[in-house]
Amino acid sequence: MTRRSCAIYAVGIICASLLFIGIGLVVAQVFSKLMHNRLKKEIVLVEGSRVFESWKAPPPPVYMEYFFFNVTNVDAFLEGAKPEVTQVGPYTYREYRYKDNVSMVDNNRMVSAYNIKSFVFLREKSVGDPAVDSITTVNIPAWAVMNKVKGSFFKTSMVSIWMNSYRSGLFTTRTVDELLWGYEDPLLARVASTNPDVEKKNGTDSGEFIYHTGVQDYMDYGRVETWKGQSQLTFWTSNQSNSINGSDGSAFHPLLNKNERIYVFTPDLCRSIHMEFEKDVEVKGIPAYRFTPPRSVFASKEENPANEGFCVTPKECLGTGLLKVSPCRKGAPVVASFPHFYLGDAKYVSAIQGMSPQRQHHQTFLDLNPTTGVIVRANKRAQINILLSRIPGFPKTRVLNETIFPVMFLNESVVIDDASAARVHKLLLIVTLVSNFPLIIVGLGAILLVALIILLVRARKQKKEVKRVFTKALYATSTEEDTSYSPVSDKEKEDPQNGTYIGLSAKCDP
Repeated sequence: MTRRSCAIYAVGIICASLLFIGIGLVVAQVFSKLMHNRLKKEIVLVEGSRVFESWKAPPPPVYMEYFFFNVTNVDAFLEGAKPEVTQVGPYTYREYRYKDNVSMVDNNRMVSAYNIKSFVFLREKSVGDPAVDSITTVNIPAWAVMNKVKGSFFKTSMVSIWMNSYRSGLFTTRTVDELLWGYEDPLLARVASTNPDVEKKNGTDSGEFIYHTGVQDYMDYGRVETWKGQSQLTFWTSNQSNSINGSDGSAFHPLLNKNERIYVFTPDLCRSIHMEFEKDVEVKGIPAYRFTPPRSVFASKEENPANEGFCVTPKECLGTGLLKVSPCRKGAPVVASFPHFYLGDAKYVSAIQGMSPQRQHHQTFLDLNPTTGVIVRANKRAQINILLSRIPGFPKTRVLNETIFPVMFLNESVVIDDASAARVHKLLLIVTLVSNFPLIIVGLGAILLVALIILLVRARKQKKEVKRVFTKALYATSTEEDTSYSPVSDKEKEDPQNGTYIGLSAKCDP
């Protein structure tokens, strides 16, 4: 056997082995499963894991923008005219957030933490000075107190007298700082002295969260188990509505699927909402799935019967696009919606002069990398409204029709920073290379297959060439032995027309 033949056999065996092994690994997805299992073990909320420190103190900068609706026709509205508002903003703050009092629970199955936020004003990203700029808007403390005492003639009469003595109207003019960070209202202070349920000043506390670490099941990574010691809310009228589902919006499990729903529990809304896949996007070269809340999240009970549990009472069911959150706001007539009543009924938009819902500016979305679950970009947008209506015992409200009055909306945004993006790129490259290693083997097998074909073709051509040369040489030898030439006579014949010629005759043995 020649060297060439040995080489062809060797290439053929290696080629077949690579193709067989590679295709088998691709079909079985061995390396892909291996990499996914590795990710499930790495992305957990325990000390020393890849994501724990960034979960406690997220490095990407978060910005909070506040937009206010300044009322320009208060007197006309109180006489029955359509309210007119102008949007003022943004007033932008850099939001610093971290997890405090972090402790492991139940043998690393869960982790307890408090969400702490602080804000630093950014003048260069704002339209004005929040300490100076004033906004005319709904007097929320007054409306909260009026709603608190309605139904009681004695309490209504007392509050009405106090409102007149403190000159507390249905609308107020306050600085942006006061509206954002609170102020001591004299009416609230007076009512608080007789009613401990009423706070003198606006204040918030996110409370203690207990999260699943994802050690037992990667699908539970970041999922909220309890909030303020409760695994079930008590604000709403059905178990489904009171369920705490999903994460708090800061962590999502890896290996996301386009067909799954993303659940987020938001204490600001006192409920969980879900998001659905909208489209593929890319942020700083990182592929991501965009998830957005559909219209059904804030749909009316007629449009989405599952939302009936969010009705405070059967008579207090609002239309599509609204959520009355008074049960978790001490009875204050606060209504949540998307900015400018985006995804809401048209009647709420047309009721206020100055509303203009636009998807680009008012949609809430999450852009998540499907492999790691990392947030690469997000915009949380929500609007605070007050439900205004006639309240018996308060003469100033007698001409008012029920109106969902916009006060302000916020836009909380984040984009992954360059350092975090580089780490995600590196991780995705490793995942891609390891997961596609069987394809590399198949590719090598294919290259060797091409080389084998070339070798076989060349060997066949060479074999044909050798055979042709051998045959020609053999034919030439045979002809030389069987044929010769000699003159026909001793004297060459001359043809008077054609000249001299030579005649051939068979050679004879002597």
